[in-house]
Amino acid sequence: MATKSYFVTGTDTGVGKTMVSAAILHAARAMRKRTLAMKPIASGCERTTEGLRNEDALILQNAISEPLAYELINPVALEPAIAPHVAAEQAGRHITVDRLAGFCRGLQTRPADLLLVEGAGGWRVPLNDRETYGEFPRQLAMPVILVVSLRLGCINHALLTAEAIRNDGLVLAGWVANRTGPEPMSCEQDTLDYLVNHMASPCLGILPWLEQSRPELLAGYLNIDSLFEK
Repeated sequence: MATKSYFVTGTDTGVGKTMVSAAILHAARAMRKRTLAMKPIASGCERTTEGLRNEDALILQNAISEPLAYELINPVALEPAIAPHVAAEQAGRHITVDRLAGFCRGLQTRPADLLLVEGAGGWRVPLNDRETYGEFPRQLAMPVILVVSLRLGCINHALLTAEAIRNDGLVLAGWVANRTGPEPMSCEQDTLDYLVNHMASPCLGILPWLEQSRPELLAGYLNIDSLFEK
């Protein structure tokens, strides 16, 4: 059974959740940990001879140590590159928290040291008319890792998301600062200092901008020891 499971969310869409998740998986493998991952819902999938495939889910598949069929990593694959609940509606599918939790529990029964579950967008992304993605980790009592994109407004977004996570009764296990562009934000160090002092959870790393996607290199900027502490 996966001994440690974490849900990875972001302050917004496009903040680098997949790269951060893959970097954490590589860092865990360097510690000789057995790793699994899933991205339960993925929109923007491409049609292939093997079926719908999502680039982010494939990155996770390449980063884990234990072999998993694609369908176990990304059980809900949607073609339109739009919000998941809209893409599901257009595809005639109904997404529920119970269904996603069932997929995840199946992976949690497999032997591993770490299971990462990557969400979509931010904390309040809708799954349907009644449920948001944040209710998924709450049903599983899963601690959360927050990805913060270092750009103007990130302090507000990070603190509000951290507040929402805790108000939902979940533990914010840590956060990762991610540079999502080649130019550093103005007053970046001041922003980092403020977040470190006010997030009330450990900073697991500050990731640089890389021209090419190299999560194995980003892993060297992380300290994930706390994720394996009891």
